[in-house]
Amino acid sequence: MRPVNPPCPDRRSFVAHCASLAVSVGSSSGAGRAIALGAAGCVAAGAHAQGSLDGDTDVPYVITPQAVVDAMLELAAVGSSDQLIDLGSGDGRIVITAAQRWGTRGLGVEIDPSLVRLARNRARQAGVEDKVRFEAQDLFATDLSPASVITLYLLPAVNLMLRPRLQALRPGTRIVSHDWDMGDWQPQKTIEVPAPGKPVGLRKVSRLMLWTVGQG
Repeated sequence: MRPVNPPCPDRRSFVAHCASLAVSVGSSSGAGRAIALGAAGCVAAGAHAQGSLDGDTDVPYVITPQAVVDAMLELAAVGSSDQLIDLGSGDGRIVITAAQRWGTRGLGVEIDPSLVRLARNRARQAGVEDKVRFEAQDLFATDLSPASVITLYLLPAVNLMLRPRLQALRPGTRIVSHDWDMGDWQPQKTIEVPAPGKPVGLRKVSRLMLWTVGQG
């Protein structure tokens, strides 16, 4: 599947579009995960389903528990020489944590401007605004080539749209996805992390997967 911009004019249509796509990839991602997607809804994806859909209906983004943030960054083995891009960065906690703990420079890409403002404020409060930046933009329009590490918590269908671009990145680039896989592109490593504070899913566990471009 080629990486194309979502063909929908607004967030509500995009969410519905992704849900329909997720059904079509259920056989490659596993029937259980397809069912889980239906139960959790596109709201649980974390990237494009944020913000206000209409005047009085808010679609929440899903906060990644801090223990899962730490595990994602440890799985990616981030360091001070890395450039991190977090797709669907929400309140910025992945990028900010990487900068605080490992001195990693990072970019958070988020479609909701209010979350971008929140992330920028959090970065200032954490004293890492010289190492990180947050942009309100479409992840499909984002240049991923500077990244040595990419983190994402999206949708199965969106992962598949992004996959050709991710596979084309320079060898050695590490990619960590929260909960959702990349179809038949098998991860090098998969771990499960207890997530008692996770706001979605029946099992309070997060599945984290690691790929390294050019390996496996």
